[in-house]
Amino acid sequence: MFNFLPGPVLFLLSASLLIINTALWGSLVCLGGLLKLVTPGETGRKWVSALMNRFMWAWASCNGGILFLIAKIEWDVRGLENLQPDGWYLLISNHLSGFDIAAQTYILRNHIPMLKFFLKKELIYVPIMGLGCWALDMPFMNRTSPEKLKKNPKLKGKDLETTRKSCEKFRHIPTSIINYVEGTRVTDEKRARQNSPYRHLLKPKAGGIAFALSAMGEQFNQLLNITLVYPDAPKDILMGVMQGKVSKVVMHIEALPVPQVDDKRYFSQPEYRAEFQRWLNGLWEAKDAQIDAIMLEHGAHNAEAAEHRSAH
Repeated sequence: MFNFLPGPVLFLLSASLLIINTALWGSLVCLGGLLKLVTPGETGRKWVSALMNRFMWAWASCNGGILFLIAKIEWDVRGLENLQPDGWYLLISNHLSGFDIAAQTYILRNHIPMLKFFLKKELIYVPIMGLGCWALDMPFMNRTSPEKLKKNPKLKGKDLETTRKSCEKFRHIPTSIINYVEGTRVTDEKRARQNSPYRHLLKPKAGGIAFALSAMGEQFNQLLNITLVYPDAPKDILMGVMQGKVSKVVMHIEALPVPQVDDKRYFSQPEYRAEFQRWLNGLWEAKDAQIDAIMLEHGAHNAEAAEHRSAH
């Protein structure tokens, strides 16, 4: 709607709207966390959790409204057909930008439960943020450092047991948990530093997804493998979106069977871990080829968009 405005003006407009949107719904989630703390009974706390998820849904929907105002984005989304808002899903995705979470929560908000992230247990003590994440039922995981394990080998396996207990509530609450298995946003510099074998991706890390599957694997209905591409985006994708310079977002979702992980073997047998890593590497090889195909498909569009941007 306002994408005719100059980039700097669009940036100020989008930044202001995004801050207001996040502050509004974030404040309500934190207030909900206080309410949840004093709500007696499991049924009452579940009701508060459901309300907090609606607040997150509203945040994601408002982000979509802001995008409509500042940019004319064409969404190429495939794979939503058989998803269920009352299902249990583990999602893995490539990670390109700080915009990824906003894009994925917006597109998926009506098709699967609101996205959650495994967080380090220490984050629950961060003022405001910890309370908000707890109110949203983000699963907190306990990870003992290698140094502590060396000093006290009896702690081995306690992390998984503690995390599994904290995830018990998800047996009765439809849940979607997302894991960016590369661990960080991809850049050319990071790819070079890693000596990554992929053209568009960093090396995937198996530890986080294996931990999630060990803690909750039997609860998930499907593994959703998401490939995310911004074919015409500038190098700084988030800045490009906020300045109305991104006109295409591609999100392809592949539903896969949930792999079984034997936690005793995974955490004690190097060859078992290597086998799981090879499986994940295979997914990433296919994803890299898929991104190549997507970029080739939108190559003419990219050239036109680049020419248009340079002319302005």
